[in-house]
Amino acid sequence: MTEMRTLKVALLGCGNVGAQVARILIEDADALAARTGARLQLSGIAVRNVNAPRDVDLPQELFTTDAETLVKDADLVIELMGGIEPARTLILSALSNGACVVTGNKALLAQDGPTLYEEADKAGVQLSYEAAVAGAIPILRPIRDSLSGDRITRVLGIVNGTTNFILDQMDTTGAQFADALAEAQRLGYAEADPTADVQGHDAAAKAAILASLSFHTRFALDDVHCEGITSVSASDIAAAKEAGFVIKLLAIAEKLTDANGKEGVSVRVHPTLLPREHPLAAVRGAFNAVFIEAENAGELMFYGQGAGGTPTASAVLGDLVSAARRLVLGGPGRTETTTGHVPALPIDAATTSYYIGLDVADQPGVLAKIAQLFAEHGVSIEIMRQTIHRDAESNVESAELRIVTHRASEAALAATVEAVKGLDVINSVTSVLRVEGV
Repeated sequence: MTEMRTLKVALLGCGNVGAQVARILIEDADALAARTGARLQLSGIAVRNVNAPRDVDLPQELFTTDAETLVKDADLVIELMGGIEPARTLILSALSNGACVVTGNKALLAQDGPTLYEEADKAGVQLSYEAAVAGAIPILRPIRDSLSGDRITRVLGIVNGTTNFILDQMDTTGAQFADALAEAQRLGYAEADPTADVQGHDAAAKAAILASLSFHTRFALDDVHCEGITSVSASDIAAAKEAGFVIKLLAIAEKLTDANGKEGVSVRVHPTLLPREHPLAAVRGAFNAVFIEAENAGELMFYGQGAGGTPTASAVLGDLVSAARRLVLGGPGRTETTTGHVPALPIDAATTSYYIGLDVADQPGVLAKIAQLFAEHGVSIEIMRQTIHRDAESNVESAELRIVTHRASEAALAATVEAVKGLDVINSVTSVLRVEGV
């Protein structure tokens, strides 16, 4: 009987996800060997502090601060350190030494993915990153493999659990943004510094990765228009709810043609109103979901836990087993499926609908003036609702208008909002949000 091959696995980082990956590698060693055809030996775990307390009890002798040496002796490297450096240098070292790499580092992939892909191609090894987007949800592999014979036209994703939890809390309880954020931090869904989540940067990095795979072109973080959720108010949530919508932070990538007939891809992240009957509207709490539209497959949705140690570790181990099997069976590594270059279009080229909140003077002719201005800009109004308010101190009445437009170009909609601000009957524009799914 032929002795089973042993593959050395180096783990870089032992945070929430890394600790669970190490636990599974040790506890499920026999099952993983049966699936890959080789023993996956955890040869070491590189950390900054070998004595730091950890939630998972792991053999102390596995820990080291010498990541460079650990990487050079590995067949498979799992990078879960996060950040740009030293993760980038260590991954490049691993690839150049002929090791397959599994990473969950969406920031690095969005910023410098092409360099990593080229090095992996040059070395003939596999670079896998399923855990970089949507945690446990298998989404990158289906896009790359299962839909490779189709044409994806649009991707809509809730890819950040922190912001989805906050917006869901605001929707279900009426909480203000600050209170919902505090609850997310208390439950461990949000970091002490939540900037990357609430400003949309985390979702933007994931949007770049989704767009790159979906449209076979390398998109970077700079190609993504990004807006966060800090300006979404409880009154926005309540008004959307009254109109039959829910607000979600969406990552959107879609192929379109601009006004000059130029075909390209719009990649953007921003708060978005969705009709409550849309499948993504039902994604609650810290869960993630990605909704795909393809020419032949039609509409598909992938849903599940988008974060957490154990769920994300599942995605890491899936990539690891795939890479290990490639080493056992032979054959070239798979990294990306870039086949051409479709330019990234600015958000002005996108076609969408707007939800606009206006505080206006309560006097005759206001609605007619607003409707005329919209028509002059080629934007038609689908829904208009008015609520009258009286100031308790001044006893002056004003009206709050909530408008949902029909679909139009982003450029036309933005120009309309700017023009509306100049009307003498407008006290203020209280909110501007985009609408999808109508």
